[in-house]
Amino acid sequence: MRFSALRILKEGLTGNKGWTPHWRDPAPKPAYDVIVIGGGGHGLATAFYLAQEHGLTNVAVLEKGYIGGGNVGRNTTIVRANYNMPGNSEFYSHSLKLWEGLEESLNYNVMHSQRGVLNLFHSDGQRDYAARRANSMINQGDDAILLDREGVRKMVPYLDFENVRFPIYGALYHPRGGTARHDAVAWGYARGADMRGVDIIQNCEVTGIDIDNGRVTGVQTTRGAIKAKKVGIVVAGRSSQVAAMAGMRLPIESHVLQAFVTEGLKPCIDQVITFGMGHFYISQSDKGGLVFGGDLDMYASYAARGNLPLVEHVMEAGMTLMPMIGKAKVLRSWGGIMDMSPDGSPIIDKTHIQGLYLDCGWCYGGFKAVPGSGNCFAHLVAQDRPHPAAARFRLDRFRTGVGLMDEEGTGSQHNLH
Repeated sequence: MRFSALRILKEGLTGNKGWTPHWRDPAPKPAYDVIVIGGGGHGLATAFYLAQEHGLTNVAVLEKGYIGGGNVGRNTTIVRANYNMPGNSEFYSHSLKLWEGLEESLNYNVMHSQRGVLNLFHSDGQRDYAARRANSMINQGDDAILLDREGVRKMVPYLDFENVRFPIYGALYHPRGGTARHDAVAWGYARGADMRGVDIIQNCEVTGIDIDNGRVTGVQTTRGAIKAKKVGIVVAGRSSQVAAMAGMRLPIESHVLQAFVTEGLKPCIDQVITFGMGHFYISQSDKGGLVFGGDLDMYASYAARGNLPLVEHVMEAGMTLMPMIGKAKVLRSWGGIMDMSPDGSPIIDKTHIQGLYLDCGWCYGGFKAVPGSGNCFAHLVAQDRPHPAAARFRLDRFRTGVGLMDEEGTGSQHNLH
């Protein structure tokens, strides 16, 4: 079923009884050309682009839970392309362009809102870095505006400009950045892939990867064995565990990143705002809730929940930046399992096992990367060569040291990214 204004009007006048399920609930077939392990945003996008751009429709997406139950539904929904490092810069620029045409491509409202992103800076050194970053973004073909203190005050007057410890010197403004509705992104890609013939199989956990003479032949699941010519691993924080089924040890640590949402409030925050001295970021959803987060919990874990010290840390940073939110009631919090790579940058590459491909290491960038990741990974799986926008995301850079992309300049320690 295609969506249109006329269809919505008709259903509204007839009790909304004509809607059909967004995607099928098929039983697994004995064999597929491609199996995508992981039904999150990246996996669903991969399947969609395999079908749309490469004509591969004998594809299955295997999800151990339900669609939208993983990291794609556990994030702060920010979309941006304001990276500074060669390799990442080109990729996120590519992803943002896909975001801008996504709703038309999917025929689905993912509530993509280009409300702008403000990255505040609080020192001369941070201002200099923001200027270099802005120039890098402009050279890449994206947009960037450097605001001084009064420019920021005019745009967001409710910040604490009198804070002596963390004075606001200005901000890097990225107008094309913004937010999208995380659940809708998952549902839109699932619906789009299903319409093109992809089987989306929920409650189907992969328990083993079958390999014969150095080539992948299929997977073992809780719903039986399934053969495949090619297998893609796209499971975010579970990447190390799934890759271990193929005898691989990945340079990945899994950490919890918490996020929070308040009660619904009247519109008060128009942009996405990040606090340069506190790793705090906040926006307001279309339902009125303030959505915000901060640092990782800083210890390896597979638990989709966080600890109280980080809750306190995030609340302190929020109050330091904008005391006006102090009376807002926090309704809920959640944790996403981040797959952290040593250099803060992702991996989209073939493995040493023929027919087995890997997409992981997204660190903080997972949600904003969904269209670009799926598009580039589908290109790799279908054509067996990297997409130009993801050519630097090689797995062997951690073994050889060649091509490392230290996005944050914090070295090779996972816990510092």
